[in-house]
Amino acid sequence: MSQTQAQQKELAVQKGIRQSEDKLVQWIETALENGEYTKSGDKKLEESQFRNLLRVAETTESPEVIKNFLRYQVGREDKWGRGKGSLAEKIIHDIDHNLRNQADEIQKATSYENLNEIWIQLIRLYLGYGSRRLKYLNYLAEYSGSDRKNQQLKK
Repeated sequence: MSQTQAQQKELAVQKGIRQSEDKLVQWIETALENGEYTKSGDKKLEESQFRNLLRVAETTESPEVIKNFLRYQVGREDKWGRGKGSLAEKIIHDIDHNLRNQADEIQKATSYENLNEIWIQLIRLYLGYGSRRLKYLNYLAEYSGSDRKNQQLKK
């Protein structure tokens, strides 16, 4: 394969990934909305924990390492939730199913050899969008809580 053909394939893969971004955002927002995890109080899931997961994803080429780190976090504390309906399990399910299937589709459409490379890029984006969404959700929870406090003070 010539260098030009390889570059064309890589560009096609990047285009496929960009075209998948709406799905990635929808999947992580659904996981955050429907997943069971600590959403308030001192034990709530903070953006820093999500960023730690993202950092692991950025330093490995292995989806298994990412899932392993997430399970390790679950074992340390229940901020990610525990059990079948937990946020952690929803993220792991998305990695194994939705993101893997999307990577398969991109690979088939582009004839790109390295499925894992596509998959890990999708995982990194997915987790990055999750970190942003969690920041927003935590802001809403804090704002609504402080709004209630202000209303009580006015009484």
